[in-house]
Amino acid sequence: MQLWNKLNKEDLVKQLNQSGFDFVTVSFYQYANIDNPRLFRNHIFQMWSNLNIVGRIYVAHEGINAQMSVPITHFEQFRNELNEIEFLNGIRLNIAVEDGGIQFPFLKLKVKVRDKILADGLNDKTFDVRNRGIHLSAEEFNKLTDDPNTLLIDFRNHYESEVGYFKGAITPDVDTFRDSLALIEESLLKGNEDKNLVMYCTGGIRCEKASAWYKHRGFKNVHQLEGGIIKYANDCADLGIENKFIGKNFVFDERRGERISDDVVSQCHQCGEPFDTHTNCANDGCHLLFIQCDSCKEKNENCCSIECQDVIHLSVEEQKALRQNNMESNKIFKKGRSEKLTFKRVF
Repeated sequence: MQLWNKLNKEDLVKQLNQSGFDFVTVSFYQYANIDNPRLFRNHIFQMWSNLNIVGRIYVAHEGINAQMSVPITHFEQFRNELNEIEFLNGIRLNIAVEDGGIQFPFLKLKVKVRDKILADGLNDKTFDVRNRGIHLSAEEFNKLTDDPNTLLIDFRNHYESEVGYFKGAITPDVDTFRDSLALIEESLLKGNEDKNLVMYCTGGIRCEKASAWYKHRGFKNVHQLEGGIIKYANDCADLGIENKFIGKNFVFDERRGERISDDVVSQCHQCGEPFDTHTNCANDGCHLLFIQCDSCKEKNENCCSIECQDVIHLSVEEQKALRQNNMESNKIFKKGRSEKLTFKRVF
């Protein structure tokens, strides 16, 4: 069986439309010891291909991190097969809050083997990621964050917290999770060892590792929101309790965000009008992630700058030639960082 998918975007959309399936978007993670990540990767790729599942999954020696769309008619079989894997038996599945008007958040199944399921920049072999902080339910989270002796910290990146956050949260201006660990310890935690440290992220995976790391570093009162923002929003709705999250929850699929509250807490990066939908610059040599309102999208042809607007009117061959001269992708693809973005909020 072929263990990857080679179809282009147009063919993938056509294939999904023809399938007739209705999908539910699910995410989960688990830190565990996987002896042979590549063998495990091939196993789950075959298993989920048979169920017409699409999504993006990372596998490493330290565990699995998965975001996927599962056909509703195959959901119970999917759950049952997960339970047959020892370290995934009974795993919590985070169900998306909303579809964001996107028919297919994922177009194909991608299962990749990585060094870590969450890059952290840590090289301490004595660190045990499974020795995590205290998990908080939605009710426990609301109660503890009302305590003035609590530090509530957002462990997501600047472009995520820009469109939504919890009331009273500290939102560090960081680009990656690996940037946040040392910065938060140095700038926020030192001198506050007696306070309750409460952290949150999208689905829990970053807080799981961060809480274990700070416990390893000697901090005592370490807590994390169980299941992250996704589970919290669903639980608040089910329990009828206060939802303290304001705005949108950024997600890493075609939706780019799911509405949690009606508040719009960010603005278009080009005109400054209230808006909270991310887009990628239409210039494939830029692909900048930024917030662009509908008016600016039409005016600027989905581009972040005049320079990029000029590029998209070149021939395909000319655009490819330009990209060939600038292949360092880490210097090209920036998420919300550009001097062209006049109204980018600085934290």
